[in-house]
Amino acid sequence: MSRRTLEMTEQLYDYLLKTSLRDTPLQKKLRQVTAKMKWGGMQISPEQGQFMALLVELIGARKAIEIGTFTGYSGLSVAAALPANGHLWCCDVSEEFTATARKFWKLAKLDKKITLTLAPATETIAKLLKARHGGTFDFAFIDADKANYDAYYEGVLKLLRKGGLIAIDNVLWGGRVADPARKDPDTTAIRKLNAKILKDKRVTASLLPIGDGLTLARKR
Repeated sequence: MSRRTLEMTEQLYDYLLKTSLRDTPLQKKLRQVTAKMKWGGMQISPEQGQFMALLVELIGARKAIEIGTFTGYSGLSVAAALPANGHLWCCDVSEEFTATARKFWKLAKLDKKITLTLAPATETIAKLLKARHGGTFDFAFIDADKANYDAYYEGVLKLLRKGGLIAIDNVLWGGRVADPARKDPDTTAIRKLNAKILKDKRVTASLLPIGDGLTLARKR
């Protein structure tokens, strides 16, 4: 099969950003601050943040949840795209990294639209379901520890309404998912979820070569 995806050289990537990215000064500053931090490479790319914001607008999302917040760039992008009465629930376990998120959300005057819970995301999802939030969310973003990806996927599927959208990050995992010699827990977990979603009749899905691989799954 011939290759159909254009190779993204540094020159072409710079052109992509220059001709399409509408980063706010705060978003740009947050990316710069995060890049200097430990594990700064975990931050999503700016074009991915902008793409997810567009998806949020396209589906008219009012309630969103993200599993894995880090320093808050994805949360900043999604919350800004939500309407004035919209709300984003963020799940993470790191006080250190999310302190930066809180700071920038406040500077962007989006902090009142965001609820951050520092606890295992499976527990937060369970509490939301117990509080009768099941079937009411419009959008979900999964970008946390890979070993629990399947649990997060199943959890947010229960939270989403029919027609709701899930975005799952790192599904190509630096190319490691395509290497049969890689059998570490994280690679195996992502590989299994990719295979599961391919046959999951509960969703309509597509895996896109954006960033480190992004799967979009719409709940049927």
